[in-house]
Amino acid sequence: MALKLHNTLTRQKAEFEPIDPSNVRMYVCGPTVYDYAHIGNARPVIVFDVLFRLLRQIYGPQHVTYVRNITDVDDKINARAARDYPNLPLNEAIRKVTEATEKQFHADISALGVLPPTFEPRATEYIHRDDGREDMVSLIETLVDRGHAYVAENHVLFDVESMPDYGRLSNRSLDEMEAGARVEVAPYKKGPMDFVLWKPAKPGEPAWPSPSGIDVPGRPGWHIECSAMAGALLGPVFDIHGGGIDLTFPHHENEIAQSRCAHETSVMANVWLHNGFLQVEGEKMSKSLGNFVTIHELLVAGWPGEVLRLNMLRTHYRQPIDWTQAGLEESRKILTHWFSREEIDTSDHANVPHDFLDALKDDLNTPKAIAELHGYASSKDFKSLGAALGFLGFDGETLRAAEQRLAETAHSLASSVEPLIAARLEARKRKDFAESDRIRDELAQMGIALKDTKNKETGEIETTWELTR
Repeated sequence: MALKLHNTLTRQKAEFEPIDPSNVRMYVCGPTVYDYAHIGNARPVIVFDVLFRLLRQIYGPQHVTYVRNITDVDDKINARAARDYPNLPLNEAIRKVTEATEKQFHADISALGVLPPTFEPRATEYIHRDDGREDMVSLIETLVDRGHAYVAENHVLFDVESMPDYGRLSNRSLDEMEAGARVEVAPYKKGPMDFVLWKPAKPGEPAWPSPSGIDVPGRPGWHIECSAMAGALLGPVFDIHGGGIDLTFPHHENEIAQSRCAHETSVMANVWLHNGFLQVEGEKMSKSLGNFVTIHELLVAGWPGEVLRLNMLRTHYRQPIDWTQAGLEESRKILTHWFSREEIDTSDHANVPHDFLDALKDDLNTPKAIAELHGYASSKDFKSLGAALGFLGFDGETLRAAEQRLAETAHSLASSVEPLIAARLEARKRKDFAESDRIRDELAQMGIALKDTKNKETGEIETTWELTR
């Protein structure tokens, strides 16, 4: 079966045809390194890791180039650095923040079983370059020279009116985008949708020599960073660009505008893939709601990275996902069941089953692929199960370690848990359901899940328990 992908640009699923099968090229927007990556950030990392693995399987590992960037120049980074290190010069504080955050990001996604990309450029490495590769300043100067950007009050702005089909990716007209966007009002802008390519640096901020026509040091806008890094490492037109659906507009729309107009091409990437939104327990994730969950918090709480990964892949990448405690528990049980088989061997990926791969080739249909895994387990086809699990990035190591920690913790809690269970059963017998519920809630706060079953011989209620995390 040929690989088929749903292209946001065309709004259709079509057979993937690489520009050059000997060098299949993919770019995915990476993190802005100012804080722990949240679980929503993990979704594109995991989704495009699966696609990276699939492309390597189809075309050969040496024939796939995957670029995922690090954004290390940003207003949020500056604010975090000033807050955390008020007694340091800002540039030194920024370096501390970005280095620590990037290191933490790598540790967190490594626990998720993610392969490193072929290249992981930092944005600051592509502002000015001396090796002839494209950089942000040269890209901006080209856009000015070709009439697609202009200099105004030490800013360089992209002239949206100069690109007739701006808005093609998000499928909206200029009027619709202007009505629905938070447009920065500035007297020096020609049009309300024009966006910043370069801006003057504030005192103490990181600054670089500006493009021609500007005498004061400055720094790049956000959108130009990805255009420069993608162009430098993958060329003016490449195969796949990915990211979260929230980046479609304005970030990806503006990337396309910059890259196409600078390179005079009809597209920036042939295929655009976007993963859907993530909610937590049915609500939009936000710090104000108290449901902002980071990868690191979940790992520290005892959830194995493999469980987080499976929980993400049980929903198709283009669909919204509701991240719930119940879902995590179910994913843990599934993995524990699979890896309880002594015959499981995830070391040999050479013979990954065709039906499993065909599911993934159908626009990364991971729920269908996971259904195939259930089939291998129930049919005792453990060789196929192991090969498919290994392909997806599961080896059972973090799961087994976590299960061992859970068992040890449960053993240490038994002396305090079992008397509470006995007291609850006594409360149920005397129909004191308020006390029974209070004890259940107390145990739940300890991370204890109870299961009541009726003994078929005696008719008595019996309770078993397990530590959920």
